[in-house]
Amino acid sequence: MINMNSNEGSAMLASQKRFRDLSKGVSRVALGVAMSTFIVGAALAQSQTGALRVTVSGDNGAPVANATVTVRSPDSLVTKTGTTDAEGRVRVSGLDPSTNYTVSVASPGYNEFSASNVAVVSGQDRSYGYALVSQGNKVEEIVITGRSLAAVDVTSAVVGTTLTLQTVEALPTGRSYQSYLQLVPGVKPSTSGNPSSRSGVNYSDVGGSTGSSTDNLYFIDGVDVTDPSTGTFGANFNSEIIQEQQVLVGGLPAEYAGGSGLVSRVVTKSGSNQWHGSVNYYLQNDSLVAKDKHQSSGGFKTYDTAFTLGGPIIKDRLWVFGSYQKKHRSDEVLDPNTGSVRRTVENNSKYGFFKATWQITDNDRLTGTFFNDPTTFTGSSDQTVLNNRDRTTKQGGDNYKIDYTHTWDNLQVNGYYFEHKGELTRNAADQSVRDNVGFLSTAGATTAQRQLGGFGSNLETHRNRKEFGGNFEYYLDTNYGSHTVKGGYINSKNIYAEDGSVPGGATYASVAAASSGVTWDQYGGSSLKWTTRSVSSTDNARILSALNANATARAAVDTNGDGTVSVAELNAYKFTSTTGNPYGNVNMYRALRTTSAPYSVDSKGQTLYLQDTWTWDRFTVGAGVRAEKWEHYASDGSKVATFDWELAPRLSVVYDVNGDARSKISAFVGRYYDPIRNNMSDFAGALTGPVDEEQIYIGGQWITFRTRGGATTPDALFSPNTKTPYTDEFQLSYSKTIGSSIGVQATVNHRRTRDIMEDFDLTLYSDPTCTVTKCGPNGYASPGTLFYLPYSYFGYNSKPNSNYVIGTLPEGKRNYTGFELTVTKYKTGNWFGQASYTHNKATGNSNSDSNADYQGDWIALDPRAPNAYGPTPGNIKHQFKAYGSYDFPFGLQASAVFNWNSGALYTPAVNTGGRYFAPMVDTPYNVGGVTDSWYLPGGIGSAKAPSYYTLDARLKYEHEVPGLGGKAEFFLDIFNILNKQSTTDVMKLVAGDGTYDLGEGTNWVAPRRLYLGVRYSF
Repeated sequence: MINMNSNEGSAMLASQKRFRDLSKGVSRVALGVAMSTFIVGAALAQSQTGALRVTVSGDNGAPVANATVTVRSPDSLVTKTGTTDAEGRVRVSGLDPSTNYTVSVASPGYNEFSASNVAVVSGQDRSYGYALVSQGNKVEEIVITGRSLAAVDVTSAVVGTTLTLQTVEALPTGRSYQSYLQLVPGVKPSTSGNPSSRSGVNYSDVGGSTGSSTDNLYFIDGVDVTDPSTGTFGANFNSEIIQEQQVLVGGLPAEYAGGSGLVSRVVTKSGSNQWHGSVNYYLQNDSLVAKDKHQSSGGFKTYDTAFTLGGPIIKDRLWVFGSYQKKHRSDEVLDPNTGSVRRTVENNSKYGFFKATWQITDNDRLTGTFFNDPTTFTGSSDQTVLNNRDRTTKQGGDNYKIDYTHTWDNLQVNGYYFEHKGELTRNAADQSVRDNVGFLSTAGATTAQRQLGGFGSNLETHRNRKEFGGNFEYYLDTNYGSHTVKGGYINSKNIYAEDGSVPGGATYASVAAASSGVTWDQYGGSSLKWTTRSVSSTDNARILSALNANATARAAVDTNGDGTVSVAELNAYKFTSTTGNPYGNVNMYRALRTTSAPYSVDSKGQTLYLQDTWTWDRFTVGAGVRAEKWEHYASDGSKVATFDWELAPRLSVVYDVNGDARSKISAFVGRYYDPIRNNMSDFAGALTGPVDEEQIYIGGQWITFRTRGGATTPDALFSPNTKTPYTDEFQLSYSKTIGSSIGVQATVNHRRTRDIMEDFDLTLYSDPTCTVTKCGPNGYASPGTLFYLPYSYFGYNSKPNSNYVIGTLPEGKRNYTGFELTVTKYKTGNWFGQASYTHNKATGNSNSDSNADYQGDWIALDPRAPNAYGPTPGNIKHQFKAYGSYDFPFGLQASAVFNWNSGALYTPAVNTGGRYFAPMVDTPYNVGGVTDSWYLPGGIGSAKAPSYYTLDARLKYEHEVPGLGGKAEFFLDIFNILNKQSTTDVMKLVAGDGTYDLGEGTNWVAPRRLYLGVRYSF
């Protein structure tokens, strides 16, 4: 209850007047007007509850004081009660998310009033107004407008989507929370389950892959299950346990880590005062699938079965909810050239879940949650993967959380602890020595000729997280508006552990026997194009140093006999030897594993946030700041990096246009930091793990020119001046409710990503002894030239002892501007639907995304280099999405989902060390004192995959089961109902890959397929 006297200030009177205006003319009708005020209340701490603000007026719109407001739901353990103040207002907090709340209002002299199907969303405050009539009047009709999710949020700039289980189960989607992300406007297509959203990177130079983003955050009941090394999702579970899934894409307040991607928050079910459960079985096999026009898939069969059970151990006090799901799939993987069966692959998953909720008192709650997801794959279902390059996979892990919340009227405090464990183990199916053979691009070599031997590694990794934290929420009403103040502290520890081996003790990158006699300049330079290379002229300095330190090798190259090998002499050296080569090819490069040992690295983070949301009359201002600090530790326990406290301010202004909580204009500006992940802790901290020696074959012997791993010469160091990457967001949005169930939203969003991280070879960038004459022709920067970075740029006085240095890319940037329009019909009566259109422009000069790529290892790839800036590969400029569902009165539900996109941009590329780079000039030329083979003009993001669409449908029939008291549901999903097997991705290599040519389709929409299911629930 909020105690206020009768002479409140003008702001409160204005608020009262607005409500009275809404109630004019209502004498015999009870009017419920929903003025949704969405204030997101979760961070990594993840508040799991929401609140309602209720205003009660009586005859002639006068406020009703001392009215009793009761809020209850069968999905919640607690019934909350409040008493209105002198202005007829009360705030009821600590409510579990549900769309079936009942709000009851009782006051002496008035008819008792109740409204059903009131929505509460976690992390949100929603405002509702109710007009009572005197007991002497007969209530003829009750009109409730906007009480559903259609209500406009007039106090927040957050842009996002709330998906309920009722929504997603009415639509033809994959049965996973990752698949549900495709229903969200602007989210790009993804086969990996990690879709890009807005400015999230949708492309990787490694393999030229499109459709997987490392910029999202994933939470399940407040447990951060984002992989701390890769930035992708790190856990799975049965989708039927979802109570709600919020997907937030912009305007995030300070309690969120945020980033350039999306934030997915899943809140699970908790049980009820009655025992309820379900059991289901879904199946699909090749007899339910149309003919594959592209020979991309063979025979298969799959099933998915699960049960759920929840109910009271002690009514109104202790509820439990559990689930177990088993999934199996078996696939025949076809050879894309012949159509014959290449192998059969099996995938088995078991998802367990258990949750206990103890309402100790009306104000104290203790919750414990456990879930796990052990999964095995006997191989890869990718048809381009040869059998000899296949791998088995074991993944998954256990997750635990304990959570305690206490509420004092307008103050709520929460404390929690969780552990997330994620294993990813991959072993080579073929344990023979790997050799990636380099052919001339014109040779027409097949994939089998290029990829000899097995995959080349066996690797067991664990990506774990431990976290504890506390947060509070305080609501304060004053003469100058209301305040919702939130704050919290989070302490995280991310752990990466690894143990691996290399079959045969080495991996090779040889030259095809037909190219015997090739010179180093022809191979390592740019005069000839190769299908793959693992070493290039950027390694000249290290190779020369190694040669000059080895008398035998030096004598083989030092043709003028002056005792020193020059660049010219190295360039002229011919490679002809096949001695000891595992497959009789020409020896060029190998990585020799000299030490194998398990190790682990970790990072420790602290976060503080404080935020105030101030609502006064029609204006709401949200101001907050988030502070983050991270420290990284090597495998020997030493600290290798400290990223000190960074402040991320967030500011939003929202205006309730008409004062009726049905339309708003909002503006937001804020900064999101993207903390360095554990993949970089591994790069700079693997001091006690495996050691590999990179070698080149010269003069009849293998010469080590670089050692990777170990403490003698660390592979990398975090430079003292490395900055945390960040994204600044500027957003304008307009929203409006039409009628009682239609929402319209238009958003313009601009983002700038800066301080992009990379690793640098300081031999190329920072040698103070270089001159333009001496080093420029070899692709090295000299003091005073465009690309030169002095040691002081990284925070050093001299060259550090490491192969590479992790630092900040000079002038590295990505820019994004997008427009989005969404129209949503929320479910009232028997149907719902949504349509959205997204248009954007994304440009930049770097795809680096918290990973060590090549941009600091080759000056031709530097963001400042010619032709490096252009359209962002992976971006999709236009998207249109629509879905809808209709309930017939005889138990049948029909629905459909339509998605269209204009095709992803890509760069026609050449393969260098597994990276796909834009084509370069044949003749090197000088830029800023460096002579190199720069990008050709107009190469970056210059091509586009074809546009395509998908149309999927679902039929569901429900029928009561006589005698059992439950219902049976029968499902029929028809994916790709029009059987449009359109191209979704293409070959990006100029030389092709031995199977597909440039621009030729490599992936397609799967053929029309039926998916059958049955479920019994009670």
